This record gives sequence, structure tokens and C-alpha cells, in this order.
Amino acid sequence: MNSASTRYTKTAVILHGVIALIIFFMFFLGWFMHEIPKEAAKQASFDLFNLGVVHWNVAEPASPRTFYFNLHKSIGITVFGLILFRIFWRITHTPPAMLTSYKAWERKLATGTHHFLYLLMIAMPITGFIMAINSKYGVMWFGLDLVGGLDNKDARELFKEVHETVGFVFLLTILLHSLGALKHKFIDKDGTMKRMSLH
Repeated sequence: MNSASTRYTKTAVILHGVIALIIFFMFFLGWFMHEIPKEAAKQASFDLFNLGVVHWNVAEPASPRTFYFNLHKSIGITVFGLILFRIFWRITHTPPAMLTSYKAWERKLATGTHHFLYLLMIAMPITGFIMAINSKYGVMWFGLDLVGGLDNKDARELFKEVHETVGFVFLLTILLHSLGALKHKFIDKDGTMKRMSLH
């Protein structure tokens, strides 16, 4: 990408949008699945989030808790792959320069927040993966066995805490990032948001 460009590439914009949507979905899924009781009858069809909109059939009957936890793991692995590709794209394509109207503190805050977001986007799925392989169930990716469980309760509990802490910090950082974008859109009224648009 030309360093003189005022916009991100279409690939970068699409990756930004898709990954953001999946991350928000994963937060909602994580909240939802922890409310599911551990003791529940197995079933072969699931009304996704009990909304009556999407029904998901599975090859082998599973409890609701097993289904949603496996779905969380599967999507987590998928989004991790997208994040790695996004990082590769960022490294190989120079992002547009920041606006000259930015104050020095805005430049530092924007740079620091972006770097921290990338770190959290890597830490979130990795801590979740380590937690999962230390359970007795292991990791499946949309029905395919990837890694067997080690059944290490202490390690699982440790990384469960780490995963949840990273998630909390991640949400706060996303909020900061979003507030910064809104500030540039409605208060500064500069061209920041246009840098991440498709047209």
C-alpha cells in the first residue's frame, strides 16, 4: 500500500469489520453459555440463543452446555486465524498516515491503543485455547477433534481466570477505541473515520 494513501485497503477494512463483529458475538456467546445449567438433556437440534430464528442441527446429540462451549471454541479458533492474517496484512501494507490535525497526546494514545488491541486480540484466543486443552474435553473445531483434554484442573482454573481478566480489559480497551472514534466523528469532525471506509 502506498504510504501516501489516506485510506486503509479494502482488505484491511473488511477484516476490521468482520473481526469486530465476531469478537462482539463471542462476548455475547461467552456470557450466554455460562448461564446454561450443567445438567441438561442431550439434543440433536438447537434453537440458537433461544430466539426462534436460527436452528442448528448436530450429528451427535449433545447437551446445550457442550454445544455452546464447542461453538465458542470453534469460532475462537476461526477468528484467531483471521487475526493472524490481519496482522500479516498490517505488516505488509503501510497504513495511512495520521491526520496532521492530531495533537501529540492523541497520536500517542491512538498508537498505544491500537498496539494494545492487537496484543489482546492474540491473548484472548490463546488463553482460551490453553484453558480448553487443560479441561477433560479438549478442543474441537466444528465437530473435528483437534486436541485431547489434559484434565488438569489447576491449570484450567488458572487460565480461566486469565481468560476472563483479559476479556474484561479487552472490553474496556474496545470502549476506549470506540469513544475515540466517536470523538473524531462528532466533536472533531475530521476525516479519521473515512480512513476506515470502503468508499
